[in-house]
Amino acid sequence: MATIVFAIAAYLIGSLSFAVIVSRLFKLPDPHSYGSGNPGATNVLRTGKKLAAALTLAGDTGKGALAVLLARHFSADYGVETAGIALVALAVFLGHIYPVFFGFKGGKGVATALGILCAIDLRLGLATLASWFVVVLLFRMVSLASIIAAVSASACTAWLFGAMSPLLPAVLVLAALLIYRHKENIGRLLAGTESRIGAKKPDSA
Repeated sequence: MATIVFAIAAYLIGSLSFAVIVSRLFKLPDPHSYGSGNPGATNVLRTGKKLAAALTLAGDTGKGALAVLLARHFSADYGVETAGIALVALAVFLGHIYPVFFGFKGGKGVATALGILCAIDLRLGLATLASWFVVVLLFRMVSLASIIAAVSASACTAWLFGAMSPLLPAVLVLAALLIYRHKENIGRLLAGTESRIGAKKPDSA
């Protein structure tokens, strides 16, 4: 029962769409209404408000970490095992991409996933972030970096915790969902039309 309560709480935390919340505080347009239509830090940055974008990034990353850290902190008191922590990780991510408070129209989940991974194990989060940076530096494509980082996160989870850990299927599902949310980017990558950082055409990642 405690595991279910933890998961529901995590989903509600994840449903706090900081792109929308911060945009309202800064009196900016709804992030669903311009650019890529994705409620995330990259799209908020298109308004030219760097502080708003930074707060969105911090909020989306922080809520992923917060949900998992709270579950880990209270798990022993309520008998929540590693499988329960894995469920919480998935629940907060699902909250971000399908937020109940905002019509189930959420973001792609890159920042939230990073927060989740860092809270599970800092080594996991940093290794995933490193893979993201390497791809960005080599190819200057945020979407490609995010997709490869999702694959890297799965591999790192298996290496750190073993193939039998309940954390592995959770991270695999998280990675699959994140890649699915980039389906339009994948189409452009295959067509060779995806934008690069620094190019004149706005990056839609």
